[in-house]
Amino acid sequence: MHFLITGATGMIGSALISSLQASHQVTALTRSPKRAQQQFIAAKCQVEFITTLDELDDLNRFDVVINLAGEPIANKRWTPRQKEIIQESRWHTTQQLAELFQKSTTPPHTLVNGSAVGYYGRQGNTFIDEHHHQINDEFTHTLCKTWESIAMSVQTDRTRVCLLRTGIVLGKDQGALPKMSLPFYFGAGAVMGSGEQGMPWIHLDDMVKGIMFLVNTRECQGAYNFTAPTPVSHRVFCKTLAKTLNRPCWFKLPSSMMVLLLGEMADLLLYGQYAVPKRLMDEGYEFEYGQLDHALSAVYKKADPQVLAGSSD
Repeated sequence: MHFLITGATGMIGSALISSLQASHQVTALTRSPKRAQQQFIAAKCQVEFITTLDELDDLNRFDVVINLAGEPIANKRWTPRQKEIIQESRWHTTQQLAELFQKSTTPPHTLVNGSAVGYYGRQGNTFIDEHHHQINDEFTHTLCKTWESIAMSVQTDRTRVCLLRTGIVLGKDQGALPKMSLPFYFGAGAVMGSGEQGMPWIHLDDMVKGIMFLVNTRECQGAYNFTAPTPVSHRVFCKTLAKTLNRPCWFKLPSSMMVLLLGEMADLLLYGQYAVPKRLMDEGYEFEYGQLDHALSAVYKKADPQVLAGSSD
């Protein structure tokens, strides 16, 4: 198959490309082709690069489009301007793709489009699946709702659309986990707020395998929670991370301090969802990492065996 992947050099995109075999071909959208070429030098599949979607007249030569492009949501304080950047980086790229689908006489059979569990807004302690409709209308919901709506406009009898409502993706070198882990290495791990907020998570390997499961299962379409079957509270996540790293977790950061430091963006850390992947499991996907301790151990064993041995170097 020939894949068009946006957000190709990000955590999920790069892991996905690295997993593809020589029978596949990838066209990757990136602003830095030279750096991306070095990143994928060991890739088994053939990878070519484009710097803008304007280079394409249509999508006729592609079988699958995987749209993961977007400004990181937690890198900067949510000023009004930063919110616009976060929104437009997702909406604009997706709209461009939708227009290219419309121009195609033989469009790709599948669009896999990014989204997030933030679609549901804050949900307290209720376990929720894709059929949950009591949405808390806040920034993350508006962001994801519009993003998903643009993507779903692509769906026809020739193209199906799958939406990835993703939780916290656990990988060693990119994403949220390295930032979360850093204080623990220095013995300053802390529980934020009440600690009872839900933290839906998924191991990077299951993220990649789950995407390919959707690509290869033609019956799949619509929204899927890309989270492990066992979401945990923030407190449990922190305690499990501390145990995995053989570090303490003694401190607590009150909600008021988090809001003072981060403003509205603190909502990402102080509120959450206990999202479960009902539709993915109903379709027959089997998770490799269903338990948090197993997933975290796998992340750090692969990257640095000395961490689990309690090295203090």
